[in-house]
Amino acid sequence: MPASGTEAEVTGFAMVVGGGFNAMAAAHAAGMAVRLGGSIGTGPLAGIVAERLKELGIDCARPAVPGHDQGCCTVLLEPDGERSFVGYPGAEGQITASDLAKIELSGVTHVMLSGYTLYYPAARVALADWVAGLQADITVIFDPSPVVALLSEVILRTVMSRADWISANAAEAAVLTGKSDPAEAASALAQDRQGAVLRSGAAGCVLATDGQVHRIEPHRVEAIDTNGAGDCHIGCFIAELARSGDALRAARYANIAAALSTTRAGSATPPEHRQVLALV
Repeated sequence: MPASGTEAEVTGFAMVVGGGFNAMAAAHAAGMAVRLGGSIGTGPLAGIVAERLKELGIDCARPAVPGHDQGCCTVLLEPDGERSFVGYPGAEGQITASDLAKIELSGVTHVMLSGYTLYYPAARVALADWVAGLQADITVIFDPSPVVALLSEVILRTVMSRADWISANAAEAAVLTGKSDPAEAASALAQDRQGAVLRSGAAGCVLATDGQVHRIEPHRVEAIDTNGAGDCHIGCFIAELARSGDALRAARYANIAAALSTTRAGSATPPEHRQVLALV
């Protein structure tokens, strides 16, 4: 990482679709039908996003946002596979109540919500209210994201009260619960909901559900790029949970899939369903 006022010598560059796309691509690879409920804009970056969605057969649940291109995140990937972000939002930060009212929910069983979207001033209120009003038979999975400490307490409380599942990394869970021990944090987050999954990178994950806490062992790999691994974990957990109804199996599946995703360069590199099943 370059010191202030200096620059880093880099060995490569690529422009790819990331963010929420990573989780959608993972759920799709795991065999789930997926639609984008977030905002897609109009412009050159939005065009790249639209093309990748089309390639995977992922539809948009509502029309494009005029006058706003997609935002951009610069990812600095270090030699050990760790990544750092410098980002700024575009169309994905623009959501109104009327936009959300256009989403057709028939047949929808699961909704995933990112804390990043709740951070955007022009999106958070409408989105939090929409999530709070979702019918009870839709399972809501909330990913607080690294910006969780910056979220409005009112917005966060609204979403947390509706979330059926929390999927977070250990640091995010500590912010939400004040507990540094992943098992204790997972147990606290699982209170009054179906459960919680806490990701601990190469250490695997912790699943809390039905009053029990399970430590899920990691799948060991030689990682070359961790960018998008957490997103892959979330998307695959949702897909396998929807298919099997077995949260423990879904967490194991997600652990393996996320690990395998780090063995390939790029942000959306989920493994094929059959590849994961062979290891589950």
